[in-house]
Amino acid sequence: MKIALCQMLTTEDKAANLAEMRRLAEDAVGRGADLLVFPEFAMFELPQLTRAFVDAAEPLDGPFAGQVGQLAKELSATIVYGLVETSPDPDRAYNTLLVVGPDGERVAAYRKQHLYDAFGYQESAFICPGDLDAPQTFTVDGVEVGMLTCYDLRFPEPARRVVDAGAEVLLYPASWVPGPRKEFHWKTLLLARAIENTVFVAGVSQAPPMGVGSALAVDPMGSTIAELAEAVDVAVFDVDTSRIGVVRASNPSLANRRYTVGA
Repeated sequence: MKIALCQMLTTEDKAANLAEMRRLAEDAVGRGADLLVFPEFAMFELPQLTRAFVDAAEPLDGPFAGQVGQLAKELSATIVYGLVETSPDPDRAYNTLLVVGPDGERVAAYRKQHLYDAFGYQESAFICPGDLDAPQTFTVDGVEVGMLTCYDLRFPEPARRVVDAGAEVLLYPASWVPGPRKEFHWKTLLLARAIENTVFVAGVSQAPPMGVGSALAVDPMGSTIAELAEAVDVAVFDVDTSRIGVVRASNPSLANRRYTVGA
C-alpha cells in the first residue's frame, strides 16, 4: 500500500483549497498512492483562530465534503483531510478528520479530542472537543489505519488506544503552529509514537507560514521513510506490514508492557 502525504497551505477560500487538493491528489495518484493524507483544516484555515471558523463550518454531508468525495471517486483513492464541522453549539465547531473511500462515500470521521489550549492559543474558545469514543480505524488494501489530530500527538495514550484497536499505521494530520523548538517537538513526537507502539506513523502539517511543514513518515523502528521540508509538495511511501512483525520480534515492548490504557 502506498500513502501520500499532501502538504498544502490552506486559506479561507474553500474553492481554492479544493483546487489545491485536486492538484496534489492527482500528483499523488499519478505516483501510485492508494491513500492520500491532507492536513488538519484543509477545508478552511486562517493564521488566527476566530469566529470565522465557526461561520465556515459545514456538516459532514455538506458541499465541501461532497466535492472531496467526488474527487476520491474520480481518482479511485482514499482521502483523509481536516475540515471544520458544524456542532450543536452555535458558538463553536468541531475540528474533524474525514475519510472518504474510492467510491466517494464516508468511511470514518474523527473529532479532535485534545484541543490546542497551549503556547498562547485557546482552541477551545471556538472548537468543541470530540467525545472520548472508540478509536477510529479504517482499512486500505488490507492495512488497518488509525488517525488522530495535531495536538493529540503530545499525548501517548490516544495513540496506544488506536494501536490496541488494531492500527498498523497511525496518521497525524496537523496544522502544527511555528514557534521556538516546535519543529523539533513535531519530529521527536512522531518518532516516539512510532517507536513506542512499533507501527508506521506519518504526520502532515500545513506548510509555512501557517504551519511548520516538515511532513514526516517513519517505520516501526523509527527510521525515516519519507520527508518534506517547507514546500507545498507530495511525498509518497510504501507500507509493508511485515516490517511490523520483524520489529516486534526484536522489540516486543507492547507484549512486555504491564499497564493498559483506558478512556
